[in-house]
Amino acid sequence: MKMDKTYILDNNLITRYVIGDLDSNERIQVEEAFVTHPELKDELNRIESSLEALAIDNAIDAPAKVKDDLLSAIKSKSEVKTIALPKSNALRPYLNIAASLAILLTASTVYLFTQLNATKDQLEVVETENVELNNDIDALHNSLEEASKWYALVNNPNVAKYILKGNDLMPEAKVISYVNDTDKSVVINTAYLPKLDDDHDYQMWADVEGVMIDMGVINTETEMLAMTYIDHAESLNITIEPAGGNDHPTVSKLITNIYL
Repeated sequence: MKMDKTYILDNNLITRYVIGDLDSNERIQVEEAFVTHPELKDELNRIESSLEALAIDNAIDAPAKVKDDLLSAIKSKSEVKTIALPKSNALRPYLNIAASLAILLTASTVYLFTQLNATKDQLEVVETENVELNNDIDALHNSLEEASKWYALVNNPNVAKYILKGNDLMPEAKVISYVNDTDKSVVINTAYLPKLDDDHDYQMWADVEGVMIDMGVINTETEMLAMTYIDHAESLNITIEPAGGNDHPTVSKLITNIYL
């Protein structure tokens, strides 16, 4: 089969030519192609230069004794002897080995680099999962602490429990309040308060001798909420006020109250 330029390049025949991996017929056809296609000759020169550079980079220096012995032998001879160099074909097996080692080294490097990146990605995934797990554990720990705190509070023998039920204005409303006159604290459960629009808030009041005193705006986003304790309160009252609260209760917006 007659080889053309494309066939030679596609089948990497120039490299095989350099390392002595072609039979005699293939070598003849490739050498003929070098004559008709100068660019193939350029490619040959490039490959030979690359292999030469590879051989130089991986060369091992001879021991110093060998160099000294060689110089001594040269000086001791009065006539110069010609040393026959091996034919270029004799170098082919060594070039073949060098090229094979270079290919193997390159493939190994690529494989190790790929494995390193894969391992790095896996470590990043594990690290992310560990961070998320630690965050979940911290959140669970905080939730348990919070639950334990509220459990201790509502089961305190000094705590009085009051249920404020909604009136006709908001019959579905219900607030559970826990009043501890010993510790002077008030905590309410807002889970059963309907959500209001953004322009309004619930506000809690204590009635002391006919005067309504502010106990604070109720944040319905928090289920268990501490309010301001008021001494001598006679009743607890909840109204609907403009967002952010009011300095006095809107009696027409009273949704629930209870006498203590």
